[in-house]
Amino acid sequence: MSDLELAPEAVTCAPGDECEGVKVLSPRDVPLGGIRHMSVRRTLPQRERSLIGPWCFLDHYGPDDVAHTGGMNVPRHPHTGLQTVSWLFTGAIDHRDSAGFAATVRPGEVNLMTAGRGISHSEFSTAETTVLHGAQLWLALPESARHMEPTFEHYAPEPVQRAGAVVRVFLGSLAGSESPVTTHHPTLGAEILLEPGAELVLDVDPTYEHGLLLDSGDLELDDVALPKDHLAYLPTGRQGLVLTAGERPVRALLVGGTPFGERIVMWWNFVGREHEEIAAYRAAWQAEIGAEPADPPSSGVYDDGAPVPRYGTFPPREPAALPAPALPNARLRPREQ
Repeated sequence: MSDLELAPEAVTCAPGDECEGVKVLSPRDVPLGGIRHMSVRRTLPQRERSLIGPWCFLDHYGPDDVAHTGGMNVPRHPHTGLQTVSWLFTGAIDHRDSAGFAATVRPGEVNLMTAGRGISHSEFSTAETTVLHGAQLWLALPESARHMEPTFEHYAPEPVQRAGAVVRVFLGSLAGSESPVTTHHPTLGAEILLEPGAELVLDVDPTYEHGLLLDSGDLELDDVALPKDHLAYLPTGRQGLVLTAGERPVRALLVGGTPFGERIVMWWNFVGREHEEIAAYRAAWQAEIGAEPADPPSSGVYDDGAPVPRYGTFPPREPAALPAPALPNARLRPREQ
């Protein structure tokens, strides 16, 4: 083989840089809980990018030794204006919410909770879970859906087999597979597995922007080497992606969607549009759990049409609900990129 015929070496792209149209975003470690806590790696939101399509939050965790950290141990807490997407690689998590849904999150199955005008839920590792590994993601709801009634969906996608690759599409459509799960903005979510040395060519919607999170293995995205636990951002305009595994097998998550086009304010577990909205969501939660008592609206309905209690009710004998942290002294600012 002549020098001209040699395959080009992959470009090593430093976090924060853009190489070959790919921008690499670094995770930051965030502890969940107290001294005995589970740590997560957060790649959305961050200063350089707040949104990828409607995706506004991405936590990636594990493999986590539950015996050492206690695993997922999140008592009842509230959400507004978003959808939570739970996707596991290993282990299982019990979900319960104030809309009356109870389900177990298992590997290869997606649980999507739509908070709408307000919901509360809890998440605990199951008793038989020894290792917990997966991702928790949020989708911002557009104006047309953010005050809807809360609900919940579960789906186990059929794997799409390609040479040396497996694709599971849990939201949107890709590789000839389409998810029936309800989203309210054009959205894509898929798990991709590659055997060592395999190459996967994917046709994608050029109106979508995409993010590719590398969970494990050696991966090149369009000849750009992606570091483990990092998120590659690709703007709109691409009609295809080429994923190539190195010596180690690859597991990655591909997310995407058309640019959201709405400014959002996101703080703690709430997504809204203005600082005052977030403050009202917090005040309602604190009052409903008795942390900061206040009289509810005499009409029994909040200004946006949500009923009292906004976050619903929970069965008795559940662990105590999580109180909200104090609001920052500065005014919360909208973000749109």
